[in-house]
Amino acid sequence: MPLLSIRDLRVEYRTSRGTVAAIPEFSLDIEAGESFGLVGESGCGKSTLILAIMGYMGRNGAITRGQILFEGQDLVRAGAEELRRIRGGRIAIVYQEPATALNPSMTIGAQLVEVPLAHGMSSMVEARRQAAHVLADVHLPDPDSVMRRYPHQLSGGQKQRVVIAMALLANPALLLLDEPTTGLDVTVEATVLDLLNELRAKYGTALFYISHNLGVIAQVCERIGVMYAGKLVEDAPAAGLFRTPRHPYTRGLLASLPRSGADKRGAPLLPIPGVVPAAGRAPASCGFLSRCGHAAAGVCDAAVVPLLLAGPGHLVRCARWADLPEMAAPSPVARADAVAATDEIVMEAHDLTRVYPVGRRQLLANDRLTLAARRGHVLAIVGESGSGKSTFAKVLAGLDTATGGSLSVLGKEVAARPARRRAAALVAAVQMVFQNPDGTLNPSHPVGWPLARALHKFGIARDRRAAEARVSALLDMVRLPVSLRHALPRQLSGGQKQRIAIARAFAGNPELLIADEPVSALDVSVQAAVINLLLRIQEEHRTTLVFISHDLGLVRYLADEVVVMYLGQVMEAGPVSALFEPPYHPYTEALLSAAPVPDPQIRTTRIRLEGEIPSPLNVPPGCRFATRCPRKFGRICDDTPPPLREAAAGHLIHCHIPIEELRRVPPVFATTGPAPAG
Repeated sequence: MPLLSIRDLRVEYRTSRGTVAAIPEFSLDIEAGESFGLVGESGCGKSTLILAIMGYMGRNGAITRGQILFEGQDLVRAGAEELRRIRGGRIAIVYQEPATALNPSMTIGAQLVEVPLAHGMSSMVEARRQAAHVLADVHLPDPDSVMRRYPHQLSGGQKQRVVIAMALLANPALLLLDEPTTGLDVTVEATVLDLLNELRAKYGTALFYISHNLGVIAQVCERIGVMYAGKLVEDAPAAGLFRTPRHPYTRGLLASLPRSGADKRGAPLLPIPGVVPAAGRAPASCGFLSRCGHAAAGVCDAAVVPLLLAGPGHLVRCARWADLPEMAAPSPVARADAVAATDEIVMEAHDLTRVYPVGRRQLLANDRLTLAARRGHVLAIVGESGSGKSTFAKVLAGLDTATGGSLSVLGKEVAARPARRRAAALVAAVQMVFQNPDGTLNPSHPVGWPLARALHKFGIARDRRAAEARVSALLDMVRLPVSLRHALPRQLSGGQKQRIAIARAFAGNPELLIADEPVSALDVSVQAAVINLLLRIQEEHRTTLVFISHDLGLVRYLADEVVVMYLGQVMEAGPVSALFEPPYHPYTEALLSAAPVPDPQIRTTRIRLEGEIPSPLNVPPGCRFATRCPRKFGRICDDTPPPLREAAAGHLIHCHIPIEELRRVPPVFATTGPAPAG
């Protein structure tokens, strides 16, 4: 008997429009100790399924058909007391945002001991011993100290490990994970994923992992399911799914991702057209019908499609899966000529420094940054949280000022000049797209309002008719219907809101665009559409793009030059091709090894960084990375700032290790088998 068996499940919600089926029909088996991943775009029903398993349906939700058998017991018909015993005992859940699972007014220890005590497992003394033991299992140093702290005294990665420890305290047979690494740095994410694999091997816990990040799923799960419009449309071993995806939706998800080694000049991203249908609006035959380029009349719209066997352990819900051609690589695009990039320097920083006074001490956010961006190029800036990326972006945009050094933008010195003291033309020339588009949209105004306001502020459209024409042109530029100008932000999807934010940024015809994590919270298909949009607009306007991200796969695809920052300093800088092959700075090597790769055929050399980034209030006197460096050269790393070494033309590395020794470091990525078809 499977550990978890979901049979013909139907979940409905009562709404103002009537009853809608969020999950019309769903069946799935998970074995004891198995690691299963479920992927799909937002709105496909993944989180609803998790909540149904836990019995958290709310007042307007109900399971109207089917069974959820856990260890042979039907959770749908279980009583409240029985569900309470199973929740947190035999089944535990880890949510996306750990802060919501922790009480800010209680110490970590007080919250942890509640779990064994609530399930009648032990005395207070034994509960504290178990809590300290499981904190050590999740690799939190000094568990006794952690137990005395409050949640606000822990980093995001530490809080996520505490939540995982809390879930493991009752030794559950099944651990549900709802996007548990979204928003974490790649190094922290890699540590959490390694931890989950390690704990699964130690405790024998089955993992049910839901995510829209195929790279994470490929790294953690043995078997993957693809969910669309509330139904399972494909279920296969991980290697088989990536090598031979059978359902057109799965193929669409994979085509939306940057493939290993591909770049913007040779392999365009192919977003899936359309959007996921609203709950209850998908056709009964094939839910993907309206977005599928392989649909055939009389076949795909004729009857309900069951899960069909497409190979050993490979199920697919597609009537035409056997007729589909092999998934071919996208045709190259000639972006290299279209961009018309030049060697003209648009932005140049030299010894740029930003210090914040904190009492009698100083917080060093940016320390002597030296970097440049050329017209028509994409300059990517990468590094963990706290490395100073966003501080530099704010100084560049005029939202903050530097305390030392120089910053030249379009030939004008702006290091100590905030936006309010810059000429209107210069403000219009340097614009920014933020990670969360809601921060740039007023919820009480239609989305056309910030576009018209920007035009008025920059003096581009002085009368109403000209403004309306320009707003229409901006919406057309970002591929949105003009009718959306009257919609409120809450009526738009995340991808549509981000497009509005991009349109607002381009209202002043900027020559330099700063994009600070602009696609990190978007589904892969929406992400692909937004990236294609940015590239197309950049080509047409010869805009320079400063792209800040922790997604190294996307950086490799998109960037021309890359700057790697750590604790306020540049560790490495150079052409994008140089940074993905040895010689690397040890920190760059660690970042690359932590990046999740959406291909189980690619083997990654894992380098686990121990400890946290040192406080910018107390930076190390030598190399900033010395306290965590796995290739530490010796005492000199602690005491002496590293020299600037040139590995090749334009490729600079700040490190004490000689370049020839860094060249002998094995590549982080290696192929372990035949290349996947996608």
